[in-house]
Amino acid sequence: MNFWKNLEKPILALAPIAGVTDSPYRLICRESGADVVYTEMISIDALYYNSKKTLQMLEFNKKEKPVVLQLFGKRPELLPKAIKIVEEFGYSGIDLNFGCPARKVVAHEGGVSLLKNLDLCRELVQSACESTKLPVSVKTRISIGKGKKMVTVFDFLEKIKDLPVKTLMLHGRSYEQAFSGEPNFAEIKKAKQMFSGIVLANGGINSPEDAKKMLELTGADGIGLARGIFGRPWLFQQIKDYLEKGKYSEPSLSQMKKIILRHAKLNEKMKGKHGIIEMRKHLCWYFRGFDGAAKFREKFVRVETIEELKKTLKEFK
Repeated sequence: MNFWKNLEKPILALAPIAGVTDSPYRLICRESGADVVYTEMISIDALYYNSKKTLQMLEFNKKEKPVVLQLFGKRPELLPKAIKIVEEFGYSGIDLNFGCPARKVVAHEGGVSLLKNLDLCRELVQSACESTKLPVSVKTRISIGKGKKMVTVFDFLEKIKDLPVKTLMLHGRSYEQAFSGEPNFAEIKKAKQMFSGIVLANGGINSPEDAKKMLELTGADGIGLARGIFGRPWLFQQIKDYLEKGKYSEPSLSQMKKIILRHAKLNEKMKGKHGIIEMRKHLCWYFRGFDGAAKFREKFVRVETIEELKKTLKEFK
């Protein structure tokens, strides 16, 4: 049942990102070289109470596998039912979120703020491990708080050290840093030495060079790509090429357009017209950094159909 054992290292994972790593984009990333993909955060409470919208988010294409479903929440007693529902969909693994820094999540004492209550963290992890035969993983950050009130990933790992957690994805920044500053490579390396399972380093990886540096300085088993793949799913293959051959290439405009169109069609197939509306943010990301791109982004944010998208893409040269 533990698919992690079958993955070649270094493992390149698509990290969970709310509003981004939905089924269509996960499939695009798998086709672009990702070894494993994580879902958006799914609420434990919403699953327990059978939220129709949340249940729809569980649908995925079998070609995405291995795909890990990430859960967030703070009520361990709800986990057995929530996980049972997840298992029925055929996911490859379960991940628990202890790292999200979003204000809305932290305000409800979820995500990275859970680290302030290590006993509760343990209850959540233990409940998950006891509720499934699927491999359980966790995602967190280096620390939260300052001075005597600081809680670190090492405190967290010590608390759960006897539980059968298979994988740790560690964002190399504190809660207070959010997404700024260089990741703390030394702390990730220390966590790798402390944790017996697989460690995926996360944070600040925006290029193949960043990926190589992260792997070399941390000794991690792999990396989790997040904001660096916004509009650049091909970064996975570029990293693989760079690690294997020492060089990589950028996709041509025609190759980009082909990927974008496939992405849009997958969105439309799964979500109907709303899928094209959701695609607008991706279109703006895809066309960052091009001369004259601003003019086309104005058009992309008004696209409502595949035909309109095709027309706009044809105009972009």
